[in-house]
Parts: sequence; C-alpha cells; structure tokens
Amino acid sequence: MAKIKPDWVLESSWEVCNKVGGIYTVLSTRAKILNERLGDRLIFIGPDFGVENGLFAEDDKIYSGWRKKTTAEGLSVRVGRWQIPGNPVAILVDFKPFFSEKNAIYAKMWEDFNVDSLHAYGDYDESCMFAIATAKVVESLYKMEISVNAPDANVIYQCHEWMTGMGALYIKKNVPEIATIFTTHATTIGRSIAGNGKPLYDYLWAYKGDQMAGELNVASKHSLEKQVACHVDCFTTVSDITARECAELLDKTPDVVQPNGFDNSFVPSSKAEFDKKRCQAREKLLKMASDKLETSFDDDTFIISTSGRFEYHNKGLDMFHDAICRLGKDGTCRRKVLAFIFVPYYNATNIDVFQTDSSYLAIIPVPEYLPDYYDTIIGCDLCIYPSYYEPWGYTPLEAIAFNVPCITTDLAGFGLWAEKNKIFVKTNTSLPLSAVTVVHRSDYNFAEASVEIKDTIKKFVTLPVEEMNAVRKEAATLSRRALWKDFIRYYDEAYDIAFRNKITRIKNS
Repeated sequence: MAKIKPDWVLESSWEVCNKVGGIYTVLSTRAKILNERLGDRLIFIGPDFGVENGLFAEDDKIYSGWRKKTTAEGLSVRVGRWQIPGNPVAILVDFKPFFSEKNAIYAKMWEDFNVDSLHAYGDYDESCMFAIATAKVVESLYKMEISVNAPDANVIYQCHEWMTGMGALYIKKNVPEIATIFTTHATTIGRSIAGNGKPLYDYLWAYKGDQMAGELNVASKHSLEKQVACHVDCFTTVSDITARECAELLDKTPDVVQPNGFDNSFVPSSKAEFDKKRCQAREKLLKMASDKLETSFDDDTFIISTSGRFEYHNKGLDMFHDAICRLGKDGTCRRKVLAFIFVPYYNATNIDVFQTDSSYLAIIPVPEYLPDYYDTIIGCDLCIYPSYYEPWGYTPLEAIAFNVPCITTDLAGFGLWAEKNKIFVKTNTSLPLSAVTVVHRSDYNFAEASVEIKDTIKKFVTLPVEEMNAVRKEAATLSRRALWKDFIRYYDEAYDIAFRNKITRIKNS
C-alpha cells in the first residue's frame, strides 16, 4: 500500500532558531532534505524573544497576505527564513500575550484531555503559552491560507518535546483536519529518575510513571507529556532505548522510532579544506592549553574532548573525568594528552594536571557554548561520551562525521543503534581499533566501564600515525550510515500513520 505523503509539514520546537540543545541539531540538519521536497510548504515555528536573532532573517514577502491578517487575530509573528542549509520558512511567535489567558487555557486542557497543570512550576507556564501561541499560528495559517488554496491538502503538524505538546492537543480539538505527530526526545520522568541518582534501567519495569512524577515533583510536565502521547495521531521517539522508557513510564509504546540522522554538508568536502580546518582547530586548542597551563604543546599532543549539556551524571561527565584521572595516575603514556570538557556552565574552577617522568596530562574545562563547535571538534584525536542517560546522542555521530573516532555507551541511543546495526564492527578488519567503541554501562558498573574507557584511550594514544589515520578514515565511512537521506524514511512512516489515524478519527467523530 502506497504511503500517504504530506503536502505541508509544520513543525514546532522551542529550539527553532534557538540553539540551546540537541533538538536544534535534529531540526536544522534534517530541514534541507524536507525542504527539497516541500519548498515553502515546510514551515518551522519557534519562540520570538523580541531580540535580534542571527539565526533568523525576516522576509515580509513570505506569506505576506496571511501575515497581515494575524494582528487582528491577536497574534504577533515574524516571518522569514531560518539561516541553516535549505533556508526553510520560519515563523517566530510572541507567546507572552497568552499569559493573561493561562488559567482558562489550563482549565480547558483539564476538561478536554485531563492534563493536570495544578502542580506546575518553573518553565511549565512559559512552555505551554508558547505551545498555545504556536497552535494558534497553525490554526490561522491553515484556515486562512492552506485550506483556502488547497482544501484537500494533507497537512502534518509535528511538535517536539512536552514543551510544545499542549499545542498538539489544541490542534486535535480545534483543527481536526490536521494530522498530529508528537515526538519525545527524552521523557520528563525518565530524565528525572536518572538525574536524581536513582537506578533507571534495572528497575524500569517496576517504576510507575505517575507515582514517580509526584515523588520527583514533575507531575504537571509528566501529565501533559503522557496525555499528548496518547491523543496524537502518531507518537514517536528517537531510539529503541527511549521507546522502552515511553512504554513503561508513559504507558504508551511509540508508533515509530525515528533515529536522528546527520547532514554531512557541514563537513569540508575537499581534503585540502578539511586539512586546513583541522590544522587551524589544533592550533587553537593547543594555544588555549598553552595559555592556561603555561606549558608548550607540539602537534604530537593527543587531544581528547567531551561535550554536551551540563548534566553531570546523565551525560557521563563524572565517568569522563574519572577515566581521564585514571589515565593520568597510570603514568605510562609517552605523549602529552589534553582532555577538553566543552560543556556550558560546567562547574570546575581548577584544571586537573597529572605529570610524571613519562607523561603530561591535563583536563581543561571550557564552560561555555562554542559558536564554532564543528570548527573545533575537527581538531580532536578522540571524543568520549560515556552517557548514562542519552535518548540519542548526536555528539558521537558528529565526531565520526568529522573523522574523529569516539567512545560511547550502550545506554545512549546512538550507541545502542550502532550495536544493533553492527556499525561498531570494523569494515577494515586490519584496523587495530574501531572508530566507534561502544562500552557497556549499567546502573552499577561505573568503575568497570571507566577502566575500559581508560584502557581504550591508552590504545589510541599509542597508535602509530598511519594506523590512526586509517581509523580516522573508517570514522568517516561509518558516519555515512546515519545520513538523513537514509533516515528520512522513518518520518515518511510516521506521516503515513498519522494521516491514516486522522482519517479514521474523523470518520468516527
């Protein structure tokens, strides 16, 4: 049976034109391939914070007729293009005016969908007002533009994470002609269990999501996420490991797993350009270390890095630090080693230095966002992401795309996918090491996993140049198994499911 394809795709996320986390990478790297299909019928909707945004270029000509009508509807929007590959249409919406309607909105959500907003705090209100503002934009665009010019068009509204979920519920109630997809990239309760130091995996089967949400003070977020997952036309997540989490904690198995792909147009295509950027990155990193440590480092220095959001345990920063410290205390390396921690807000004021007769090793925190992250990571020799809680994990995929071998774990979605699809197996069997090393992690094997990472680092540090170059080449080869041109089929599957469920829903209404 042929799949039903969308004529329009509207997507919302807190991270549209707002570079704050991994979902930004999901959307911005996937946009190009969808834009080639849909052109300006692909529309991303994000928050307008009322400040200059270098990621957004306003263009009054795009949907100008519709935009002029929005003010009368109480909407304040800016329309333009997201400054990413493909330059898709982006709409930024001011959500602050909806705070005055907050109580009525929450009451309606309770009445229609049993969403419990009573225990809301923190970013709940801001996120839900953005979600409602976004849904109002979708409703207006559909009724005034899309349905007028293409009444039989197949329209998808896809929202990402609980922050936009209330919008999907609004669309289901008020614009039933639109098919809805909700994607959770990490469940609220799963992240909370892991972040609070409770064992997640061995006891996942025993946890009750509603009970744990109350215990960990995330009841409203969990309630919203659970109801959205149950009411949309298609519920998706990004990895098998998170799908299990959804089934146990949200009482809803995702309809489709949509693994995150990558767009390698970010990677320099010519060897000359690639080598130039790698050389520049290494110079930058070595100078940074020299300035901080008042010690010179030549190009033979082995450069390691980790990066990501500041979640010390969940992202495995504790294990990264432990493994590097073990290597430093080992004292058997014959090269200087620098280990950078590119993590915003990482609370570390001291630089750890280990110096013996045979080696010099330093751990250097860089507690800020790198605007040129890709131009930095290309200079590394090894990247390490020993995650405990990581629904997908773009960082190892980004590393190998830039020819940098990596170490990750089987508790990361990417690591689990790599194991399942055997991409950690060397295509070149003569190589001494794989470009992707997947370390086993569990709730209770911290020390064993840390030692394995330390031992793997030692093997990489001692590789001859020729063998290291071969591993780097292997990394690039493996990365091409996870491009969006191959992974977009999972979105096609979700679109088809959403449309078919929408048709059934309307027939039964």
